[in-house]
Amino acid sequence: MPANLTPDYLRAEEDYKKAGSAEERLEAMKRMMANLPKHKGTEKLQADLKRRMAALRDEIQKGDKKKGFGVKVEREGAGQVALAGTANAGKSQLAAVLTQAFVEVAPYPYTTRTPQPLMMPFEDIQIQLVDLPPLSRQHMEFWVPNIIRTADLVLLVADLGSAAVVEETHEVMQILADAKIKLVPHRPLPDHWAGVAEKRALLVGHKSDLPDATPHWRALREAFALQFPLHAVSSRTGENIAQLKDTLFQTLDVVRVYSKKPGEEAELARPYILPQGSTVVDFARAVHRDFADKLKFARLWGHGKFAGQRVMRDYILQDRDIIELHI
Repeated sequence: MPANLTPDYLRAEEDYKKAGSAEERLEAMKRMMANLPKHKGTEKLQADLKRRMAALRDEIQKGDKKKGFGVKVEREGAGQVALAGTANAGKSQLAAVLTQAFVEVAPYPYTTRTPQPLMMPFEDIQIQLVDLPPLSRQHMEFWVPNIIRTADLVLLVADLGSAAVVEETHEVMQILADAKIKLVPHRPLPDHWAGVAEKRALLVGHKSDLPDATPHWRALREAFALQFPLHAVSSRTGENIAQLKDTLFQTLDVVRVYSKKPGEEAELARPYILPQGSTVVDFARAVHRDFADKLKFARLWGHGKFAGQRVMRDYILQDRDIIELHI
């Protein structure tokens, strides 16, 4: 029997995946349980939720911080991208160039000791980048995998100045795998019983301006071209930085939707950010939670439609659509 999970359950599950603390995960899980249809098809899921809730309650009571729940980054912007890589891969330098913000950069390892959230301007929105301490077998901050686990996207940064760039990239992936995080090139499919969190990732070969970068980039492509989208970039020269920004936005799988009140101009300075595949009714709910139930129809400007074309609740939104809600 199919589970037939409700939209409220799926929203609570998404909040659970993005939670940064044990307390937030428990609250989201309570809402998942409350909105879970109770029938034979969900018995296994009910039992799994009860088991995980009990484990979280025990963790909270013991004050266990070993899994890194004590460190979190509040989400901002159109999406959260975690930068992961080895020491001296140039993550901080890349983050500084992408965001035009000051980031401490030094030629020695472990400059970054705390999560550094930065905002990357992209057209009319901003995307949050989180610069993290390096992933290493020798020394690693215990909370780093949890920040990566809750991010929307992982930017895996590889050092093209290193002859061991392929081995180093494999090591980073293995460290994450040991933390039950699997990097994948596609939008992860929902799996309610999975013990491993899949995170969509891009692989960036950094320092493409260095003399030995070309053969190292060739080796990186041969090793990972079938696993991830790849980009070669240089923070020093700016090579492919603009293309990387565009790819980050595209890979987040979100759309910008602009609100328009009847008889007024569209609010183009304040787009709503919604997941790809969202409908007009999802947009109505984002504008105001009561609008979804009251919505009769909407009018659309954009994407080859005639201005003000009437669309129904189930219209799939496209990036840069302008929507006028009629309640």
